[in-house]
Amino acid sequence: MSKSPQQLPETWQVNQKAAKATQVAFDLDEKFQYSIRKAALDAGVSPSDQIRTILGLPVATRPKRPRLTVSLSEADYAALAEKYGLTADSQLEIKRRVLDELVQFASED
Repeated sequence: MSKSPQQLPETWQVNQKAAKATQVAFDLDEKFQYSIRKAALDAGVSPSDQIRTILGLPVATRPKRPRLTVSLSEADYAALAEKYGLTADSQLEIKRRVLDELVQFASED
């Protein structure tokens, strides 16, 4: 027997509502995408939140995690290990070196 929405824990009710949302993708000219992404960056929000703001839709206030991400494959770790003179299984040290390199890059601006 399934529970009615009122009987579900509050966090499940929120997730259930979120599951009903549909992601919409827009194929825009690169110039327009850049403009929206730059405005989002300048405002410190995600491109999605920037689009919601442009459309006059509410934007959820949630804590932002100020981080950048990149996916690294085993081959990527091997290449970075060679670059930094480390072994490929030294992933924490590789991450530290990558962080140092990114900070150096950003400091050159």
